[in-house]
Amino acid sequence: MDLVDTTNTMGKGMLSIYERYNRVRISGYIQPQFQFTNSKGAESFAGGNFSEISSNRFMLRRGRLRVDYAHLNEKGEPTSYFVFQFDGTERGVAIRDFWGRFYENKFKLFALTTGMFARPFGYEVNLSSANRESPERGRMSQTLMKTERDIGMMLTVNKRNKNGRASDFKLDIGVFNGQGMSGPTDYDSHKDVIARVSMKPKKINPASRVLISAAVSGYAGGITSQSNVLYKVQKKSDRYEMVRDSSKSNFGKAAPRNYAGADIQFVIPNKRGQTEFRAEYIKGEQTATALSSETPGTYPATNGLKDPLYTRSFDGAYFYFLQNLNSLDHQFVLKYDWYDPNKKISGKEVATVNGFSKADLRYNTLGVGYVYRANESLKFMFYYDFVKNEKSGLTGFTEDVKDNVFTGRVQYNF
Repeated sequence: MDLVDTTNTMGKGMLSIYERYNRVRISGYIQPQFQFTNSKGAESFAGGNFSEISSNRFMLRRGRLRVDYAHLNEKGEPTSYFVFQFDGTERGVAIRDFWGRFYENKFKLFALTTGMFARPFGYEVNLSSANRESPERGRMSQTLMKTERDIGMMLTVNKRNKNGRASDFKLDIGVFNGQGMSGPTDYDSHKDVIARVSMKPKKINPASRVLISAAVSGYAGGITSQSNVLYKVQKKSDRYEMVRDSSKSNFGKAAPRNYAGADIQFVIPNKRGQTEFRAEYIKGEQTATALSSETPGTYPATNGLKDPLYTRSFDGAYFYFLQNLNSLDHQFVLKYDWYDPNKKISGKEVATVNGFSKADLRYNTLGVGYVYRANESLKFMFYYDFVKNEKSGLTGFTEDVKDNVFTGRVQYNF
C-alpha cells in the first residue's frame, strides 16, 4: 500500500479496488490422470465408461477454478458470501458452483443460500473432490445425486457466538429442482426437500484425543409422471416381479424419491498422523427408468413418446479406513461400498422374465489406494477398484463382469 498515492486519481482508484476486493480468494486445481481397466469398453463409475475398443486412457478428470468473495460490515460480521466455480476438461466447460449466501446478524443464527450448490445430504456428497482420498464418490452417490449439486435455496440454522465461533450442531434444510446438473432445466414443478442435522467434530470426552462427528439426512422428493404407465416391484405368487400399472390416475402423479441416511466419522490422532474411520448408510425409494436407477436429467422419452417410470427400494453404504504411514504426507486408503438398487430381489431372481434389467443389479466395490502429498500444492494418488456385480439371470451378467479400474492421478492446486 506504500505505492498507492491517494493524492491522484489513479491512486484513489487503486485504493478503492483494494478495499473492495481484499476479501476475494481465488483457488483451483487440476487432476490429470491415467486409467486402465481389465476389459475394453467397460462401463465404469470411475470417471465414465471406456470407449468401445479401449481399455486405457489419459484424461483430465477435473479442472476447477473457484472465486470466493466475503463481505463484512463495519463490525467485522459477515453479511454476504458469494462463490462461483467452473470445471474445464477435454470434454468441455461447465459451471459447478454459482451461489450466494447472506447472514442475519441480529440473532446470529440464520443464513440463507440460493443458487447452484451441493445438496445438504450425507457426508461423501459434500466432501470436495480436491480433498477426497478416493478418486470418485461411490456408485450410490453418483447414481442418486449425479454431479452432487442442484439449483434451489437452503436455510442454515447454526448459532454464532460473539467471538464468531459457531455452535457444534447445525441444521441445513433446502428446496431444490430435483434433477440437479444432470439436465439443462427442471422438467416438472415438483420440488424436492432435503435436510441434514450434523454435529461437528468434538472429543468423545475431555480426557480423550478421539474426535467424533455425525449426521442424519433426509430427502423427500419425486418425479411427476408424464405417462399413464408406472412400474413397481411387487410380489406375485412366490416371486417378485416388476409390475406394470397403467391407471389413468398415474398421469401427473409424483413417483417417489425418498431417502434416509446416517453417517459417522472417527479421527484418532497418533504421534505421526492419524487414523480415521468413516461410515455412511442410505436407504429409501428411487424412481428412474427401465435400464438405469440413475436419476434422469431429462424426462425419459423414446421417439417422442414419454417412457414409463420405474420405482425401486434401494440401500447402500460406504466405509473408509484411512491411515497415515509414519507421516502426514503418506496415507493408506481402504474403502468398501455397496449399492443395491433393488433390495427385494437378488441373484437369479434378477432376470428379464421377471421384468428386471441391469438397473436392478447389486454392486460391491473394494478400493485400495495410496496418497502422497508432496507439498501443499501437489498430490499423487494411486488407486485400484475391485468391482463386483452380483451373479444374475441376465444375459451378460451371469458371472462377474471384468470392470476393475486402476487410477494414477496427479493433482495440482493453488
